[in-house]
Amino acid sequence: MSKMYDHYLESYFINEKDNPEFFGLFADLWQSDEVQGLKIYPQHSHINRLRHILSVTYLSYKLAQKYNADTKQTVRGAILHDLFYYDWHENDWSHRPHGYRHPGFALKNARELTTLTKIEENIIHRHMFPLTPIPPKYKEGWIVTIADKYCASVELKIARGGHFSKKFENDLRSMGKTPKMYERIINFGMEPD
Repeated sequence: MSKMYDHYLESYFINEKDNPEFFGLFADLWQSDEVQGLKIYPQHSHINRLRHILSVTYLSYKLAQKYNADTKQTVRGAILHDLFYYDWHENDWSHRPHGYRHPGFALKNARELTTLTKIEENIIHRHMFPLTPIPPKYKEGWIVTIADKYCASVELKIARGGHFSKKFENDLRSMGKTPKMYERIINFGMEPD
């Protein structure tokens, strides 16, 4: 489990310049206004949706490499798995129940943004299993589902504050980030250039 945490931490340091192989798999999507626009939506407390999907995508990338999955389809599905344009925390019944419905919203939006493979569609549509009753059909979908659950659990633990939040801050600091930088990363989701 610590390897997954290490990869989660690494996801806060990756950037296009230093990681061209990783970003090259989904650069067209990453640079789109639709994906970049996700940074305005909170996902888990202070962590915005763009920060969340980048962490899920990076962890999925590492797992796809380890388990000999199709890396490109895995990361392209991961970057689009939460492509919906609303704040799910708001008391708006038009998107309730969010946990069950947002994979369909994300799939619709992803289809409007790009051409998807069957595997990518399955990743997006089934990433909320077991909340949604039908599991992913492909190994790549299982990878993103697991990565999404893992990242969400870490983000919720960070949001609670306390011991884990301090540990996370210290872990980032030990990798070269200052407390001030930590605040930027958490609150705005992305490290400044």
